[in-house]
Amino acid sequence: MKPNLPRLSLNRVLAGALIVTALTCASASAANRPNIVLIFSDDHAYQAISAYNDPRHLIQTPNIDRLAREGIRFDRCLVPNSICGPCRASVITGKYSHRNGFYNNTNSRFDGSQTTFPKLLQAAGYQTAIIGKWHLVSDPTGFDYWQILPGQGVYYNPPTIENGKRVKHEGYVTDLITDFSLDWLKHRDKSRPFLLMCQNKAPHREWEPALRDLDHDGDRKYAEPPTLFDDYAGRGLAEHDQDMMIEKTMNNRDLKLIPPAQLTPEQRKAWEAYYEPRNAAFRAASLTGKDLVRWKYNRYMHDYLGCIRGVDNNVGRLLKYLDDEGLAQNTIVVYSSDQGFYLGEHGWFDKRWIFEESLRTPLLIRWPGVVKPGRVNRDLVSALDVAETFLEAAGLPAPADMQGRSLVPILRGKTPKDWRKSFYYQYFEWPQPHHVRPHYGVVTDRYKLVRFQAADCDYWELFDLKKDPRELRSVYGEPGYAKVQRQLTGELTKLRTDLQAPDQFPPEVYGNPPKAAAAKR
Repeated sequence: MKPNLPRLSLNRVLAGALIVTALTCASASAANRPNIVLIFSDDHAYQAISAYNDPRHLIQTPNIDRLAREGIRFDRCLVPNSICGPCRASVITGKYSHRNGFYNNTNSRFDGSQTTFPKLLQAAGYQTAIIGKWHLVSDPTGFDYWQILPGQGVYYNPPTIENGKRVKHEGYVTDLITDFSLDWLKHRDKSRPFLLMCQNKAPHREWEPALRDLDHDGDRKYAEPPTLFDDYAGRGLAEHDQDMMIEKTMNNRDLKLIPPAQLTPEQRKAWEAYYEPRNAAFRAASLTGKDLVRWKYNRYMHDYLGCIRGVDNNVGRLLKYLDDEGLAQNTIVVYSSDQGFYLGEHGWFDKRWIFEESLRTPLLIRWPGVVKPGRVNRDLVSALDVAETFLEAAGLPAPADMQGRSLVPILRGKTPKDWRKSFYYQYFEWPQPHHVRPHYGVVTDRYKLVRFQAADCDYWELFDLKKDPRELRSVYGEPGYAKVQRQLTGELTKLRTDLQAPDQFPPEVYGNPPKAAAAKR
């Protein structure tokens, strides 16, 4: 069967027509159109936002929590492809990977001629800016101003690319991204509405906190997830044969046993003052087995959560600016991430899987006068819905080929009767860098049906989230689930047809670069 890949030349024609439509809306009163601030972090697990009430109580995030308190917290926001670049492409296009052409982090390149929600807002009179992590290889389009990190970016003294020009900076990346965002806000045209996409690198691997936050937890010993020592019994080859384990996969850079290369001599002195005494104690202890895993887990939590502390503080800076300038009442503020992340569950870090910690991403939205403060929602919503939500909020029509739905009715307090009851997921990148096999599946409020497909395997799994919330045992093929299995198989077939998901893909969509190149990227 010939793959049904995105028809990007047709997209260019549609983009022109949609921009013309958007221009006809540009004469609307700016006062009637809200400003939009999307704060988007990288690999921020919902477990590491205190508003989500993780039982481990890993960290307090008062500034991010403020958005939940003054707006709405979504508890089932799902991503279509749990990996950085592909999810970002889905956010700005409102389309799955197989429709926007960005499948993986290793060899995909975003086609900037596509219709995106920033382009449509820009054409309708919005000022648009993206600052921070972009991670889509090609230059951003649809933005009046952009300042992005090259590739993944680095935590300390990062270079950026400002409207095409490379610039070197000194400082901590999360602080700098917020500095640049505030500077853009201060110098914008105040007669026009704006879209600001403030996109953090943190808390992406290698989880390097601001130097001021190195002692943020007082050498706390963190509560362990119940599945830290999961043996993957009751599941198939994919779960057993992966390379994303705290025990085996983390390297010396991850564990801060060697310092990052970008530090200045003064910064390195502060770094070593914190880490070296603790590293010396670790080496002297000669830990093995589960004790070694526990040490790695605690070092990981210290570093990851230190990065979150920096993100939360900088969210507070942005919210204070909106308050001080009288902008908060007419500004939609969204906090989200490109996917979930494992914080030791199943012994893992990273993401990629259809399973809960990876599939779910935080989503908090404050829109004064529209969203009733303090609401919690469990509808199946998605990163795919962001584009259409912002377009409706701005009074603009959404392109017919977008595959999400506007959240505006839900934000107003009324979930449409025909809101989705199931969600389609598909992951591609294989075999590097983490050896997670390609898979696709359907998710409902209670069940997941997933098919793993690679050169060495082709099998199905079914999980009952009500009876098995930690997804420890597949019940696929069990007689008691025969009816559910038939229903989900039919629903999966319908979703794939409706979404025009091809049955086959060319090899390049899986990436498959040499391991060294994947690690560098």
